[in-house]
Amino acid sequence: MDPGGLPVRGALVALVAVAALSGCRRNDAAARLEAARAALFANKPDVALSEYKLALDALERNTSPEAALYRARALRGAADVYAFQLQDPRRAAEVYRELIKTCPEAPETMEGRLHLAALLRHQFRDVRAAIAELTAALARNPPQSAELAYQVATLYFELRDYQQVTIEADTVIRRYEASTWVDDALYLKGQALSMMDERRGEAVRAYAELVERFPDSKLVPHALVELGRLKADQGDGEKAIDYWVQALPRHPDPMGVQASIARVRAHLRATTPRAVGDPMKAFDWDVPGAAVGEGGAPLLLPKTSAEAVGATEEEAAREARMTEGSTAPEKAPARQGPQRPR
Repeated sequence: MDPGGLPVRGALVALVAVAALSGCRRNDAAARLEAARAALFANKPDVALSEYKLALDALERNTSPEAALYRARALRGAADVYAFQLQDPRRAAEVYRELIKTCPEAPETMEGRLHLAALLRHQFRDVRAAIAELTAALARNPPQSAELAYQVATLYFELRDYQQVTIEADTVIRRYEASTWVDDALYLKGQALSMMDERRGEAVRAYAELVERFPDSKLVPHALVELGRLKADQGDGEKAIDYWVQALPRHPDPMGVQASIARVRAHLRATTPRAVGDPMKAFDWDVPGAAVGEGGAPLLLPKTSAEAVGATEEEAAREARMTEGSTAPEKAPARQGPQRPR
């Protein structure tokens, strides 16, 4: 018997033992993950969390590709339990970050980033950190890139960085022009532009593009209302009413739209002379409400010579009778301006 064979056999036995132990650990991790899923199905999140931790313990110092897969699943599962079942956002954020750090290429990491971004936005009010996570997710070009890019734009709107909103919205409009998020991006762009006084003309164009390109979008009536508001702010009440009338059939709050129409119509009636355009009545001062002044106030009749030098109404009336032989009463009735619609 070859004496050198003993060490060889010993080495082989050791390798087999290590392989068996490694296989047991992998099988143990898989079993723990299955047990965690069963615990979640039974609504036992604490048990599921324990199983995920045992799975991670079984994978310690194992660097095989299969172990990396199990590790990503265990970390993602534990983080989700903290976030959704146990309502512990701090621990959830910690485990999501561990997942991102140790398993950056795993499929589970993408969803983990998105969940972390939502926690940062809603639980911790750290909007910039949420933007960073979404931007990192976008760098991997996931299938939902258009939606994520739109979410980034909305986060900048929360920060009131309206200039950056327009940049991010334009990215959605140009890069993902075939996606279902383009009309949302156009509407958001219009909102951001309307918040900047010097760019309201661009806001009108953004809303008009939405109405023209996506006539069936649920955002069209809202865009029409915004167009009306912008026109009303510019003093074009008639055009504002036209937009609002178009919005009425599909707007979820038709009563609110009708109220806006009524207010602008009342303003137009109160500030527009009734005889404008009628040469026979343009200077007919004896017709009550023939014309109004600024703010809807009635224009005053020309003063008589007595009134011009500060005489009382009675003295002016006597002058009028002596001048014209009039039989009018000494005090004329007060002149009425145009009446607002009730």
